[in-house]
Amino acid sequence: MGLLKRIPSLLAAGMMALGSLNAMADEPALNVVASFSIIEDLARQIGGERIALTSIVGANDDAHVYEPTPADVRQMAQADVVLINGLMFEGFLTRLIEASGTEASVVTVSEHAVHLEDPMGGHYHFYGDRAVFHEAPYDPHAWQSVPNAKAYVARIAEAFCGADPQGCQEYRANQQRYEQTLVTLEHEIQERINTIPESRRTAVVAHHAFRYFEEAYGITFLAPQGVSTESEATAAHVAQLIDAIGQQNAVAVFAENISNPRLVEQIANEAGIALSGTLYSDALSGTDGPAATYLEMMRHNVNTLVTALQ
Repeated sequence: MGLLKRIPSLLAAGMMALGSLNAMADEPALNVVASFSIIEDLARQIGGERIALTSIVGANDDAHVYEPTPADVRQMAQADVVLINGLMFEGFLTRLIEASGTEASVVTVSEHAVHLEDPMGGHYHFYGDRAVFHEAPYDPHAWQSVPNAKAYVARIAEAFCGADPQGCQEYRANQQRYEQTLVTLEHEIQERINTIPESRRTAVVAHHAFRYFEEAYGITFLAPQGVSTESEATAAHVAQLIDAIGQQNAVAVFAENISNPRLVEQIANEAGIALSGTLYSDALSGTDGPAATYLEMMRHNVNTLVTALQ
């Protein structure tokens, strides 16, 4: 009878333990911090529900000039995995990692991508009134070609498997699924670009964020600024660009979502050509915008280019 009397309490204890296990199962396995919104989206595609994910630099923000906040320091300190682009893209990163004291694994997702050299050999970062030149032999915008995006997600899956071996099968399945969507995207982009007459495949943007796209898909981009928005566009640079627009038959100027459009509006006016929309370069749009994911960003950019250049 003693055992029978204890059954309700044993059942209650068992239910409590089962509830605790279920709660543990519902908790994300990894706390992941991405350096900016494009990497955040790629990480979400691979990590799914197994990760808790945040981004330091958010939608429509410029990582080149971003200044970290105390909240960023806390996020970094609590991370298990930190995903960064590297290639000197995130000028704030070293200071943020040091300030946070994080013990997270810091993973450079561009590690296995194909890199283009920066023709300027580097760029400046400004800390208040102090300018520091970062020698960066490579252009950091590698995600602007779809094959490089595949390299990014492969590195992300590898990082998640290393930090969470129990979830590796799920991460690899997500990687394989997403890579198939990237294959489809690659075909779509090239088919759309092929509809543009070759004599009209030159455009103007605010800074050289699209050289990987140019190399992969055959659109030439002219810009008054280098690979970083921190570089200054002088009057001489703008004058040279106006000359190049005429010589290379550029037919459209585009703003970028991370930059004030004033400079490209001035260039469009002086060159006598149209300002033809906004391209998404270094950040996604908000969830209510046209480029809330990597796939949507690439499709939006291609459609905007094709509409203006045809």
